[in-house]
Amino acid sequence: MKITKVEPIWLRVKKFNEPCEWGEDAFILKIHTDTGLFGVGESDSAPAVLKAMFIQPSTHGSCMSLSEVLLGQDPRNISKIMDDLFEASAYYGRRGALIHALSAIDIALHDLVGKIYGVSVATLLGGARRDYLNAYATFIPDRNIEITAKRALELKNEGFKLLKFGGDGFGAKAQFDIDTTRAIRKAIGDDIKLSIDLVGLWKNYGYAKERFKDFVEFNLEWIEEPVPSENMDCYARLSENLPCKITGGEALATEYEFDEFCKKSRVAIVQPDLTRCGGFITMKKIENIAINNGCELVPHGFSTQILLHATAQFLASSKTCNLIEYSKSTSSLFNICNPLPCEDGVVKISDCVGLGITLNEEIIKKYEIKF
Repeated sequence: MKITKVEPIWLRVKKFNEPCEWGEDAFILKIHTDTGLFGVGESDSAPAVLKAMFIQPSTHGSCMSLSEVLLGQDPRNISKIMDDLFEASAYYGRRGALIHALSAIDIALHDLVGKIYGVSVATLLGGARRDYLNAYATFIPDRNIEITAKRALELKNEGFKLLKFGGDGFGAKAQFDIDTTRAIRKAIGDDIKLSIDLVGLWKNYGYAKERFKDFVEFNLEWIEEPVPSENMDCYARLSENLPCKITGGEALATEYEFDEFCKKSRVAIVQPDLTRCGGFITMKKIENIAINNGCELVPHGFSTQILLHATAQFLASSKTCNLIEYSKSTSSLFNICNPLPCEDGVVKISDCVGLGITLNEEIIKKYEIKF
């Protein structure tokens, strides 16, 4: 058995001269074999950059086309293949977009090997430890506060017990942020947990500490990425001095960055993203790092349904984690595959094969960017 074809696919809803919001562009990957089976992966990164790594001609042994490294390999040798890729891509750099591309490969290989053996990815990762996951809903607030409050109430009525919102500039305008959060809390009441995602917009310790005072009345469950992830001393000071959980880490890659982050930032919750951290192999290592440093692990996930399915498979196999971020993206790309069902804030773990996904080829055909 061998890999015969690698398909890097760039998807984009908006025109080139229009910026995308989270979820409005995507990178997915198909890895085909001579048996007719193929695996699917995804990376939530810069799609054009990732695609270039697969289609560029190899320069030398440390700067090879990722597709060239994959072709001819036995897909069942996942760890060996990932080591080969890491060594053959040294000149791309050891972090950032290169690891994002390798994440898509790792996910696709696990999906493929699950199909080869007729088992779920959770089984490949050591076996499912639970039958269901608790889910919290994430959404992007609207510029119209009334629309945002209505959206929050709809999610409460769907059965979610924890809501998180952020993005599209939330965190940058103090009064708007307060008014938005107050409207949401009024709409959903005090019995629903509420968290905010600031995408690093509070910048530094002093500013973040002052801004937090405006949010005390809302009884937040956690504040996600109040400052940029590289500012670990600031994270530590916030973690030690604010009466609220501080979380972060979605932009980090490799177990080495997460080891440093968990040790230095002192966050309550660390949030690696399967499509950026390095894939399933790396995620299992990060889980142990989190455990050893007393952090809860709650994976980040706001992309397509592919990521939702992949995260559910990891969490099914996890030793300690059972909370999944359930994206409520409104992007046309979100349902690129069959949805992961969620009822009353609970995701049931199915005994699927691979990731358990079936791609919507019509969406790919409509939104694929070719070069």
